[in-house]
Amino acid sequence: MRIDRFGGPALSLFRMVVGLLFLCHGLASLFGIFGGNRGSGEPVPLGQWPGWWAALIQALCGALVLVGLFTRPAALLASGSMAYAYFMVHQPEALLPMRNQGELSVLFCWSFLLVAILGPGSWALDNLFGQRGGRQLALDADARSSVPA
Repeated sequence: MRIDRFGGPALSLFRMVVGLLFLCHGLASLFGIFGGNRGSGEPVPLGQWPGWWAALIQALCGALVLVGLFTRPAALLASGSMAYAYFMVHQPEALLPMRNQGELSVLFCWSFLLVAILGPGSWALDNLFGQRGGRQLALDADARSSVPA
């Protein structure tokens, strides 16, 4: 049994979970659902900088990453927004994430960077529409099929 055959589906599941969590985080801030912005039960005021715009990025990029559509650019934008959140909001409070409540920003940032680098995995809409990730997976599958097990 070849363990590498689980790589594409595992990456897809990772991408979907991270995208769903990011989507929920954005919806909470935009609409006050799931506990609202920072657990207040309230949404971020419409158009407020940077909170409302960050929530919009979270909702849109989270949805795109969840379904695997325009995955790499959406994940890169999401990663960058979380890096911005960490360095502009959390890091001035203290150096380490455990001291400045920035763990979630750091985890999202690195998770989305991983997805941007590795691609959407095998279960993604990008693969159906023939974007770069789908062609690369097909090339990888062809290369594996020509190698004896």
